[in-house]
Amino acid sequence: MSGYVLHDYYRSSASYRVRIALNLKGLEYRLHDVSLIEGAQRSEEHLARSAQGFVPVLELDGGRMLTQSLAIIDWLDAAHREPQLTPADPLARADTMARALLIACDIHPLNNLRVLKRLKHQFDATDAQRDDWYRHWVAEGFSALERMAGDGRYLGGDAPDLSDVCLVPQMFNARRFEMDLSPYPRLVAIDAALQALPAVSAAHPDAAR
Repeated sequence: MSGYVLHDYYRSSASYRVRIALNLKGLEYRLHDVSLIEGAQRSEEHLARSAQGFVPVLELDGGRMLTQSLAIIDWLDAAHREPQLTPADPLARADTMARALLIACDIHPLNNLRVLKRLKHQFDATDAQRDDWYRHWVAEGFSALERMAGDGRYLGGDAPDLSDVCLVPQMFNARRFEMDLSPYPRLVAIDAALQALPAVSAAHPDAAR
């Protein structure tokens, strides 16, 4: 295998998730930048990879393109089984998916770049109003996730799982928007434990630029 190509943007939460998953599985890949700020995701070249014009896109050997971060990670779990990021046990799997989807489906879509831009362009939201919007929805999600976290080192227990992979980028963005994280001590501790893993720290946006 010559290695995968990850078409991503360094600060994209969804791309960040896939970088973490690839690193945890020890897979080789190279990055191809698709600048969301410059609008490269709407280029014909990128739309040929992703009908939605989103990142990330994982390009496999032979040119097959995979889209949507959780679908990509699900494929990685099936194609490269160790370490598994979604448990085999049905109940544990349901718990993992509930935490992951809370982040990926309830928090993130309300706060991604295209929604924040829409607030400004359609509703004339100021930067302060935009940031308040962002923090409000993260706080709602984090309040629930704090209660859903167990006593283990990670959200997934003794080893990171899919929900941990989703947590790290959301914590990064919460800090970028200057959120007060003191109400979420378990999430802060779990994030610190995750950041201590070389596979996670190597996926950080500063390392992916």
